[in-house]
Amino acid sequence: MTPNRRFVTIMVHRDGALESRSLRLPLWAFRLILGALLAMIALLLLATAFYAPLARAAAGVPFLRREITRLEADNAKIRQVIMALDSAESQYGQLRSMMGADLVRDPLSISSSLPLSPAIQARPAGVRLALESGASTPRHWPLDEAGYITRGQIGTGTVDEAHPGLDIAVPPGTVVRVAGGGSVIQAGPDAEYGLYVLVQHPEGYQSLYGHLSRILVAVGQDVEAGEVVGLSGNTGRSSAPHLHFEIRQEGRVVDPLTLVQEGT
Repeated sequence: MTPNRRFVTIMVHRDGALESRSLRLPLWAFRLILGALLAMIALLLLATAFYAPLARAAAGVPFLRREITRLEADNAKIRQVIMALDSAESQYGQLRSMMGADLVRDPLSISSSLPLSPAIQARPAGVRLALESGASTPRHWPLDEAGYITRGQIGTGTVDEAHPGLDIAVPPGTVVRVAGGGSVIQAGPDAEYGLYVLVQHPEGYQSLYGHLSRILVAVGQDVEAGEVVGLSGNTGRSSAPHLHFEIRQEGRVVDPLTLVQEGT
């Protein structure tokens, strides 16, 4: 006995036609065709989902190539600039060595808005000289260790800001000694000098020590040449730790280097 076979009938009726067309398929064939259609639709959707990112990436490749080319050109220009700067620096060094460093201005002094003094070693570290006792004129260097003069004395009547003394770069806490024997007439804070000490000497001389971190003497105290009056610092109008060393005579500012020869 032949088993019953199941069929699926598909009827197609065209608009305006009098008759309909029918297609009778076995159930297994209908299922096979339906499965194939669903598989094709799924593959089409997957292909679309993967194709979009690939298409966007492919569209960006020419742009990335242009960017790489531009960056390579920029790097080549930068290398040329670096080579030119190295060559100019080498030629500048040769020129300074041939003509002398004092004849060719340092680039820092050209670009700075403030007057600069060349860095000069103030005195060899550990060198102590024989000092007189009692009151004396200020003629001794106020530091025990090496220092560097970063700014010299600048008088009034010039285009640069007046600077009545020497700025000597030293680490904070460096011992500051009085340049000559005398009496402390002022000691305390000041907006310009910070913590400072002013000493009266014979012949109308005065010596001032500014930007201190600590004052170790009192007003009215007698001090002898070389006695410690304070510790260096960065107080007052100061951009870096240093000692401001100033000498006056009868109220007029005197260049300390005309009296003090130990530090030069």
